[in-house]
Amino acid sequence: MAFRVVHYINQFYAGIGGEEKADYQPEIREGVVGPGMALNAALGSDAEVVATVICGDSYFASNMEKAAADIIEMIKKFEPDAFIAGPAFNAGRYGTACGAMCDAVSKQLNIPVISGMYPENPGVEMYKKSAYIVETPDSAVGMRKAVPAMAKLALQLLKGETPEGYIERGIRKNKFYDKLAAERCVDMFVAKLKGEKFETEYKMPTFDRVDPQPAVKDLKNAVIALVTSGGICPKGNPDHIEASSASKFGEYDITGVMDLTSEHYCTAHGGYDATYADQDADRVLPVDVMRDLEKEGVIKKLHTKFYATVGNGTAVANAKKFGAEIANRLVADGVTAVILTST
Repeated sequence: MAFRVVHYINQFYAGIGGEEKADYQPEIREGVVGPGMALNAALGSDAEVVATVICGDSYFASNMEKAAADIIEMIKKFEPDAFIAGPAFNAGRYGTACGAMCDAVSKQLNIPVISGMYPENPGVEMYKKSAYIVETPDSAVGMRKAVPAMAKLALQLLKGETPEGYIERGIRKNKFYDKLAAERCVDMFVAKLKGEKFETEYKMPTFDRVDPQPAVKDLKNAVIALVTSGGICPKGNPDHIEASSASKFGEYDITGVMDLTSEHYCTAHGGYDATYADQDADRVLPVDVMRDLEKEGVIKKLHTKFYATVGNGTAVANAKKFGAEIANRLVADGVTAVILTST
């Protein structure tokens, strides 16, 4: 008899809609929906997706305890042997929802729980101890790679096999060695002194710290630039900046522009309700206020260009690359300081 699996997805992968439907309340449907078809195929004859839970990302984020409790009750009647959520790739709210549901199901139903996420998804750090999470690419382009890996891990857990191919969970386990800890420590230290390779027994986290720069002392002679991850761009998004997981940024000339009107500017961002930004892009990129400061002599001038990208789901590696290139351009243009806005 095949193992029974319940699958969790958000409103987008269920084909219900995007951000405008992110408040979609939880429901459960018998059988497969969306990526569940590929998941069911990858599970083969050993397991079957018997039901699919659908919930909007915003609804779950705003009603986490209630949503989780309601979904648990929906799941129970299908008597699942395992719960699979996602894959969420680098979508933060989706990843958090997948992780939270895996955590709740594991604790209350005591069955294997599996998800798939990009390593930088906040859901990984929050829930890696609660669930087995397969590493995925940062966008749905990697669906064909992610789903089989999740299915394989799920079957390993269901069959009682040693699980492989998941993101390190950070769970400590006792292990016995022939040498005492002091001896092993000295061995590593000596190897380091000799320039030889060694591997620490306790990996330390890597924190990316940015030292703050000193305050601008002379604002009256300062050239200030505006940079945003809020997706503001000329109407029509001429550079085709992606609404999520951006692979590029835009450089736009605002010489003589006093106000970002709805006639000429909009947002390309897909991670928030764009209504107010499209009505007045100055709400995200305050060109109008900066022009007032320019007129009043508070600053020397507003830089003739602004830079924009979309932060929604964008990989940290790409964000660093964008930042370095934008910074080089600003320095070359003699900019004194930058105001960085988000959403």
